[in-house]
Amino acid sequence: MDISVTAERQAEIRRLLSLTPEEVRRLAAERLIVCPDLEALHCRMAEDIAAEIAAANVKDAPLRLILPVGPTGSYPHLVTLIIERRLSLARCWLFFMDEYCDSDGNVLPLEHPLSFRGTIERLFLMPLRAHGSDFVPEQIIFPDQDNYMYLPQLIERLGGIDTCYGGIGIHGHLAFNEPELGVATRSVRRVRLNAYTVTMNAIRANVGGNIACFPREAYTLGMREILGAQRLRLYCRSDSGLDWAKTVLRLALFGTAGDDFPVTHIRGRDYTIITDEATLAAPRYLI
Repeated sequence: MDISVTAERQAEIRRLLSLTPEEVRRLAAERLIVCPDLEALHCRMAEDIAAEIAAANVKDAPLRLILPVGPTGSYPHLVTLIIERRLSLARCWLFFMDEYCDSDGNVLPLEHPLSFRGTIERLFLMPLRAHGSDFVPEQIIFPDQDNYMYLPQLIERLGGIDTCYGGIGIHGHLAFNEPELGVATRSVRRVRLNAYTVTMNAIRANVGGNIACFPREAYTLGMREILGAQRLRLYCRSDSGLDWAKTVLRLALFGTAGDDFPVTHIRGRDYTIITDEATLAAPRYLI
């Protein structure tokens, strides 16, 4: 269920958007990392994930990560780092955040252009497989109609999530945890996507703005699993030619915790937000 943005939240957003980039950097301190551009952000995300895999390899320890499908630009870089550094994925459990499904609850087939699993297969798993990577297919997990009911128990049995890597949606959603009452405690589930998400994703998906045929449902890891991670590393950026992430970046860093922007529930957790100079810049107009 969508919930309304209050007058208090509107006032907070205006105040946060009035901050200069220098003020944002100073107030955020170590919570914020700023990359020069989008490509540098993609490289940084790949390097962060690879470094965590390497550290686990040194300890011969299991590693349990939540990963997003977007930003997708990081995955070719990550493949290169895994191959060049000969990183083992044998003890890695990779839980991807979400996947679209149809109105009957069946996830999109791999060949569908909007399939998240299909995207990861093409950008990440196929290149790794071609180079003999030792990843375990059963440990690469997307929520779907067959597993979503027991994923919370699996994560608990494995010892919980070490790090959640993710992007942030325009209204502060992490995975497909959109604004709704009690969102911070919701677990893995099938969700109905709201109009904001459908519109934004249709704009970004190279489908010609086809909102009529765009998937309206999905399976998602819950905020319970995301917030339960030991660390959160969130990559917040606008797309080339679009300017939409400035507000949610500042809310993620400083906004009062509330269900209207789920990312604000990261307060009290170990979180870092990585962005680029263009997204950090103040908007042209303050309304």
